[in-house]
Amino acid sequence: MESRLSDAIAAQHRRIDPGRWDEVYVIGDVHGCPDALDALVDEAGIGDEDLLVFVGDLVRKGPDSASVVTRVRAAENALSVRGNNEEKLLRGERTLPELDEADMEWLRSRPVAISWGPGSGYDAGLVVHGGVDPRMPLAAHTVDDLQTARCLDPDGGYDGPFWYDSYEGPPRVFFGHTVLSDPLCSEWAVGLDTGYVYGGSLTAYRLGDGTVHRVEPGRTEVERAEAKIVSTGPGDG
Repeated sequence: MESRLSDAIAAQHRRIDPGRWDEVYVIGDVHGCPDALDALVDEAGIGDEDLLVFVGDLVRKGPDSASVVTRVRAAENALSVRGNNEEKLLRGERTLPELDEADMEWLRSRPVAISWGPGSGYDAGLVVHGGVDPRMPLAAHTVDDLQTARCLDPDGGYDGPFWYDSYEGPPRVFFGHTVLSDPLCSEWAVGLDTGYVYGGSLTAYRLGDGTVHRVEPGRTEVERAEAKIVSTGPGDG
């Protein structure tokens, strides 16, 4: 796939150098669950010299979106792309009164894509919230495409075929949005939304060695139909 983003998205794209950090962890959809985020950081042993990269949807559905935003805003070693749930707030489609104007401006300033490499010992990687469409070059993608990509059939919903089934890279794409029973770790795609807020787990992927870290929920915050959770095996792919 042609790896250049469109000019419109280029202004909302951030490139990083993973080699500047001891480790890089890509973290799935937090959805307003700060206790889970704290537990995951502890479980994975993430320190100040490690970089946390979130796949978006820091907010909504969970009990305390404001605390999640506060944590990520304050951390000098944390970055996040803008997910579709952040976009809904910014477009006025949903509201979260607990977020103040500074929080909203910070969400608005989040990129829709974070990328790296190849170099510093890492293959090329791209973090977006939803995914990419393998049928067209990255330069043809819109913000909505990157935030909401899931099924290649407009009527397929959660029945597939999913974009990551036929995507062949490079770059390797790290994504959330599609709720998975287990993390998906294939050659060209890493899916990390394992549905913590729905009674699943919160997942982090360590870039250096491919280690997966997970924390299980204490309770289900939001009920979700099984038909909207894509079945994957541990380490699928």
